[in-house]
Amino acid sequence: MISLSIPRLAIPKLTLPFLAALLLASAAAFAAPAKVPAPAKAPAPEPPITVESLLTQAQAATAKGDTELALRLAQSAIVADPARPTSYVVLGNIYAQAGQPDYARSYYDAALGIDPVEPGALKARSELDRTHPENTARATQ
Repeated sequence: MISLSIPRLAIPKLTLPFLAALLLASAAAFAAPAKVPAPAKAPAPEPPITVESLLTQAQAATAKGDTELALRLAQSAIVADPARPTSYVVLGNIYAQAGQPDYARSYYDAALGIDPVEPGALKARSELDRTHPENTARATQ
């Protein structure tokens, strides 16, 4: 049988702590990187302003009794799409509810000028004629 003898190496006492520190440092270097916090999410973009949203907001403002805001929103809808008769009808309805039948009639007539068979304008103008007959005579002169 062959016997192997391994000579003992003399390791200076300061080398052992150095090697241990080196081993710990290399383990940290090969470890998984620390998680970087995800960037903050950007706030959700606001939905685009459409004629429909303006008219919906105008009707909600009317229901809350904020006539000034309702008028501005309905007028903005007309500016955004002047060829849409329903915007004129909504504005006419706001004026009718505010007790201004002359203004209401003018917007119903504007809606009918765009679409002569606009059902909302026909119905609203008919109701206006029924409730304010004094304005009907003035409108036909």
